[in-house]
Amino acid sequence: MSQTDIDAAIAVTRFGLGARPGEIAEAAGNPRGYLKAQIRRQGADIFRTDGETTNQRLAEFQDYRRERAMARNAAPAPDAKPTMADGKPAEDEAVTAARQFIRQNAAGDVLGRVQLAADTDASFRERWALFWANHFTVSAIKVQTATLVGPFENEAIRPHVFGRFADLLGAAETHPAMLLYLDQAQSVGPNSRAAQRRGRVGRSPGLNENLAREILELHTVGVDGGYAQADVTEFARALTGLSIAGPRDAGVEGVLFRQQTHEPGERTVMGVRYAEGGKEQAGAVLADLAARPQTARFVCTKLARHFVADDPPPALVARLEKTWLSTHGDLARVAETLVDAPEAWAPQAAKFKTPYEFVISSYRALGHEPRGLGQVNAVLNGLGQRPFGAPSPKGWPDEAGPWAASDALVKRMQFAQQLGAVLGPRVQDPVALADQTLGARLSATSAQAISRAESRPEAVALLLMTPEFQRR
Repeated sequence: MSQTDIDAAIAVTRFGLGARPGEIAEAAGNPRGYLKAQIRRQGADIFRTDGETTNQRLAEFQDYRRERAMARNAAPAPDAKPTMADGKPAEDEAVTAARQFIRQNAAGDVLGRVQLAADTDASFRERWALFWANHFTVSAIKVQTATLVGPFENEAIRPHVFGRFADLLGAAETHPAMLLYLDQAQSVGPNSRAAQRRGRVGRSPGLNENLAREILELHTVGVDGGYAQADVTEFARALTGLSIAGPRDAGVEGVLFRQQTHEPGERTVMGVRYAEGGKEQAGAVLADLAARPQTARFVCTKLARHFVADDPPPALVARLEKTWLSTHGDLARVAETLVDAPEAWAPQAAKFKTPYEFVISSYRALGHEPRGLGQVNAVLNGLGQRPFGAPSPKGWPDEAGPWAASDALVKRMQFAQQLGAVLGPRVQDPVALADQTLGARLSATSAQAISRAESRPEAVALLLMTPEFQRR
């Protein structure tokens, strides 16, 4: 095999989400050019939803909450609650409708995202978008954000992933989904006009520091970025006023700035003093955090870890960081630097696929996309990566440890066997499929094992469980 053959396989299986039939051959002419052609200023592709925006979803959810509150207020005494046949309390119609609303919307968003990943001919672009969606995690584990995760990713993340990091940061942190997920919408400055009216002047229970802390720790400078608790508190005070329109805000949708809840006065964050103001005060802090060298180092380390190795090569991190700083966080240029970096093309596959990557790459290998969420939801839940359900603001881990336990491998094998049973009979030549899927990365040992399988379904299952397929 030539170096070009090896590079073509790496381009599609490491930088991308796995090869669809014919994709490695397409990349073979110019593997690096093949990847760079997927970088575009207008951002990543938008996955299909029901077409509703965040503001529409918010309005509908608020309607359901009002209906539920009205139903609760009109309910009979606790000892007179209606029960189901099994003795459990019966849900009122508003609660049932709200749950159906959440399930239907969230399920449709997940399916649209999975289908895009399984079918796209620009899977490096899709992987790049998925990295940033995980970096700025908003999870559906909270009821109030369950229907907003999909629109959040389409509105705040994907359009900005090849633009300036400062713009991506601003869009993500001020989106309604993020403000709700990290409890910013109810944050009140301890010396604000709202606190004065409530008789809470000088006291801080109304101040919520979650958003400020996660921006510093997870989204910009990192936990070792040189900030202290006092910086978190000061930043949280600067962020007060950023909130979500509610039923009382007639004619207003989405995010709004409530001057009456904003903490007055100057702020000092990481040694920089910010003049008194409204929402521009928080914007100035965000802009400075985006430009800090600690942010470049922290995020570029994460990029190198995601694309290349759990223990990212220092030389690669330095290359990415240099481009970041010299271009003021131009993410398209950073992506080009990643593609050009020799460390990213090491023949050894050092990354173990997450469950999402494994499932998506399996469908891609077979040239198929799941038609219903049921085909992927159960397996992803079983493998520990619930769609849109990261357990914390830190997002899903990129290292192999959480995903490579023996019981997880057994579950991967079960999925491989199930998919092989359904789609394997359509495969005319499993060895040829393996060659199309892994290219020059396919070892002679794996090719021989696939060729000796007793059936085509078994051969497909073996392909999906080869070490070469499990790693990228």
